[in-house]
Amino acid sequence: MAAAIEHLRNATVPVPLIGDGVDLWLEPRVAVVLRNAGIKTLADLTLRVPRRRRWWVDIDGLGVAGARRIEAFFAAHADLTDRPRALLVAQAPSDVLPWERLVVPQEVDGSKGLHRAPRASCVLRANNDYEAARAWLSLHEAPATQRAYRKEAERLILWAIVERGLALSSLATEDAVAYRAFLRQPSPRARWIGPAAPRTSAEWRPFAGGLSTRSRAYALSVLSSMFRWLIEQRYVLANPSPASRSAARGRRPWTRRGPSPRGNGSS
Repeated sequence: MAAAIEHLRNATVPVPLIGDGVDLWLEPRVAVVLRNAGIKTLADLTLRVPRRRRWWVDIDGLGVAGARRIEAFFAAHADLTDRPRALLVAQAPSDVLPWERLVVPQEVDGSKGLHRAPRASCVLRANNDYEAARAWLSLHEAPATQRAYRKEAERLILWAIVERGLALSSLATEDAVAYRAFLRQPSPRARWIGPAAPRTSAEWRPFAGGLSTRSRAYALSVLSSMFRWLIEQRYVLANPSPASRSAARGRRPWTRRGPSPRGNGSS
């Protein structure tokens, strides 16, 4: 008995590791709910908890009480969230990254987009908005065209995630109106605007300045084309543009002016 007590006294206290499964540290009911939402490890969970005040609202079956218990667990093991939080701070003042380096949090990646069409009817293999937009871009073989179109898809996806906290496939008409205004003068300036810089540079920003009327018209017509194609592939149900109903009468969604590829800001 004395030996057993001494062994317990000297035993190492288990410490949660970032790669551990949620079922190892959280109560079974909560772990099942998280796994059903695609959150399998503590690492997956840390991507949500430090980022948003009401981070749990889009997780079916997880209420305030369960969320508070999870937060209490992380508070007791602060080292688990210190690194993700430090990574977020290190990106300040910009949470925007170029297309090829973009890693979209699951809650805004469009895998559960509000306006997604039924999966069984979709003719794309895309599981999320990034993959769907990439499929659209692959249609355009000319490098210059692909770069120009990527720029507009990149800007909208970044704006939706960072400024609205929404997936591309969750954007509503009100969001489309807000984005149209945003293109005139992207703000906050430190996050969105900067001088020309390599896409690998920390100084890279999506815009060199606010877009002219012609450049806004071009940007919005490109995005209209993307949404029309996504509707045709039955990936999304509708174009969020407030002008989309007028398309049948010969007007372009998102804008009433013709496109122009010139003066379109940062690459």
